[in-house]
Amino acid sequence: MKPSLRAITLSASLLWGGAMLLVGLIHMAVPSYGGEFLRAISSVYPGADTAPTFGRVLIGTAYGLVDGAVAGCLFGWLYHVFTPTHTAVPK
Repeated sequence: MKPSLRAITLSASLLWGGAMLLVGLIHMAVPSYGGEFLRAISSVYPGADTAPTFGRVLIGTAYGLVDGAVAGCLFGWLYHVFTPTHTAVPK
């Protein structure tokens, strides 16, 4: 049985969006946490930067959700392409 493309896409989206949200919220509370990570991410996601504001955290989370969904969908699609449809059942 192959994994569902929808499940892989949703899982990757929630995982990456959740990571962006968590790092952003912790950075708001402890400004020294995740600064380098957020600077690196801001070079890819315009508007998501190290400014400790809730709006910037939401922008980063939205980017993470979309980017995770695209990456998860691509991964799931490639998985389905390269996985044989029928496997021999050992006797």
